[in-house]
Amino acid sequence: MPTSARTAARDAAANPALRVAARAGYGANGILHLLIGALVIAVGLGAQEDSDQTGAFRALAAAPLGAAALWALAVGLVALGGWHLLQAFAPRRLTVWRRIGRILTEAPQGVVFVAVGLVSASVALGSRPHAEQAAENLSEGVLTWSVGGFVLGTVGAVVAAVGVGFAWMGVRRSFHSKVRTPDGPLGFALTALGVVGFVTKGLALLIIGALLVVAAITVEPDTAGGLDGAVSAVIALPAGPVLACLVGLGFLAYGVFTIFRARYARLDA
Repeated sequence: MPTSARTAARDAAANPALRVAARAGYGANGILHLLIGALVIAVGLGAQEDSDQTGAFRALAAAPLGAAALWALAVGLVALGGWHLLQAFAPRRLTVWRRIGRILTEAPQGVVFVAVGLVSASVALGSRPHAEQAAENLSEGVLTWSVGGFVLGTVGAVVAAVGVGFAWMGVRRSFHSKVRTPDGPLGFALTALGVVGFVTKGLALLIIGALLVVAAITVEPDTAGGLDGAVSAVIALPAGPVLACLVGLGFLAYGVFTIFRARYARLDA
């Protein structure tokens, strides 16, 4: 990345307005996870809903002032995505390998948040996407390639690895490096929410990655899917509805943690 572009990224990351926007983005991400958690619990109790991001957006669209709320989420999520992209490429005194590692961890998050924000905007404009069907269609298209099985399997392995990373962050409580934990009962509660939330989200991503790997091995794209497919896989297990409700509670915990993160996040410019 050219020096001038790195400098521009650094200056943008230091902009107070963008830092405020990034905190608002964490709040938006927390609200999204609260919606997902509520949908997962509803599915665990027998409702027929899509328990993923698009299901959450469609549910919000049906609420009073839903379109305005969707636009607010879209702006916040895109701002948060932009923040992560700036963090990936802003110049710092890092070794080459640490810089590469930062790019590999921050840039994908930025792309994902921007993409989810754009989906929120599309639902506000009247679109009604279904992430699960889109994932299956994309997997079907990939499997038509000569190396499609390898590509899909690799993507699944990466998603599963990210899930393991999330869960490990929860177990080790290493998310404290990204959040200033206040003293007293609030700090204890925030830590507990982080542990439960990170572990739960990690397990969900691990299941999604496993489903992609299975789809690649069996060459059955219907096996692949997103969060909704992961919840369906959980429900198919013994005591599945109870487990799904626990997963939903975990997403609620992650949502509350992320809303607090809007206040306590370490935004190192």
